[in-house]
Amino acid sequence: MNKFYITTPIYYPSGRFHIGTAYTTVLADSMKRYHKLKGEDTFLLTGTDEHGQKIGEKAAEQGKTPQEYVDEMAAYAKELWAKMKIDYDYFIRTTDEKHVKVVQKIFDRFMEQGDIYKGEYEGWYCVPCESYFTETQLVDGKCPDCGREVKLMKEEAYFFNMKKYADRLLKYYDEHPDFVKPEYRKNEMINNFIKPGLEDLCVTRTTFDWGIKVLKDPKHVVYVWLDALTNYLTALGYGSEDDSLFKKYWPADLQIVGKDIARFHLIYWPIFLMALDLPLPKTILVHNWITMKDGKMSKSKGNVIYPEDLVERYGLDSVRYFLLREMPVSQDGIFSPKSFVERYNFDLCNDLSNLLNRTVSMVNKYFSGNVPKYNGTPNEVDKELEETCAKQIKAFEEKWENYEIANGLQEIWTLISRTNKYIDETMPWVLAKEENKEKLESVMYHLIESLREIAILIKPFMNDTADNILRQIGVRDEKFMNWDSLKQYDALKDIKVIEKGEPIFMRLKPEEEIEYIKNLMKK
Repeated sequence: MNKFYITTPIYYPSGRFHIGTAYTTVLADSMKRYHKLKGEDTFLLTGTDEHGQKIGEKAAEQGKTPQEYVDEMAAYAKELWAKMKIDYDYFIRTTDEKHVKVVQKIFDRFMEQGDIYKGEYEGWYCVPCESYFTETQLVDGKCPDCGREVKLMKEEAYFFNMKKYADRLLKYYDEHPDFVKPEYRKNEMINNFIKPGLEDLCVTRTTFDWGIKVLKDPKHVVYVWLDALTNYLTALGYGSEDDSLFKKYWPADLQIVGKDIARFHLIYWPIFLMALDLPLPKTILVHNWITMKDGKMSKSKGNVIYPEDLVERYGLDSVRYFLLREMPVSQDGIFSPKSFVERYNFDLCNDLSNLLNRTVSMVNKYFSGNVPKYNGTPNEVDKELEETCAKQIKAFEEKWENYEIANGLQEIWTLISRTNKYIDETMPWVLAKEENKEKLESVMYHLIESLREIAILIKPFMNDTADNILRQIGVRDEKFMNWDSLKQYDALKDIKVIEKGEPIFMRLKPEEEIEYIKNLMKK
């Protein structure tokens, strides 16, 4: 059995997670469900990154110890992922004892290998990003990643010799074209950071103590990125007495990160792995942000939207669908109340829900709910629908396996639209009036089979909706619910639809719901 190990970045718990954060995890969860549906042995990792200066400051602001603060934030993260039905296999916290011990071992190894040396660091530091920058890297005197104010800081620190591995990293980029997706992110790393001269990385701090202490020099704590990035290994038991999961799943097949942390994952992370003599992940997928029309989401602008608020009113699957459909990986997606309501009404209600309702209603009306068998003699219109199904399944697979997520969903909706058009072309109500039973049987079978295939295709990201569709059309046998069953177009028999169709999505009143979402954003 093939294995598929997927990771999300572990999240810095500085408050509620907005839909941009949810996008990363929904994408990872959907990819896991897709590969699991195809019969692969999957493992999904997520968690919280709990050390650093910013955490200490947040805790102090709330009159809590850092540990109390991160305990609350980890509980919130788990609760949110439960609401979003994220099917993760392990939730790691960087305060976990086993993680701490292995990070200390890794640090000592790097020192012994001569990869780490002691020096003094002076530079511009961004507290929210936990990052140092040179004068030339600043944009208008501010952090190039988040645009916030930076502080000039000077302290004793240990450094990782990045220059030692720069040429090896460039060679790896050249020899492994699938390592970074989309490709232009690799070119950004080369042109902006490596070719100008890769700076050695500061890997410890002494101006705060909320972090993993260096065993041989305990006034230093391990800088957050060396601590955080190694979670992808420690979660699998790397460096521990039981490393069976590590041996089974590493290297990761897919690591998903946002563009704001691309540099850490595309430069520092592979270099750390090279220094540990470990294989690199097969693919690191860097996605863009979900923004608003007036720019990046910000509490001060009053334009932040939280996923649980949308889920509570509109249901989980509509939110998951919107995030994946509206967010092209290689460019920023824009959230607006109008676009959310339109996707809900047009794609989910008009296209998908209406197709299911019409089909169940007609099978009940014309055949007392019993789905006719495949008659083996499809006409030209039937054949075209069969060919469209096969074509769109293949197109979806190609898009998703190349991580063109939004485009993959478009392929499914092309099939949904074609199936709706098929009803208008075949006009079952006319066939029934003409008592053309054979053609009417063929039409009903093709509609049910098309809906079954649509349900399987959407299952990775709209699991509840998929199950509801299969239940309504009477498909209960597991052998007709897995990915391989998509190759069996003519195998359904002895199934019966439910007696009365149930709308899976109810049409929204646009003006009312747009105003509701706007008010959510202002809270």
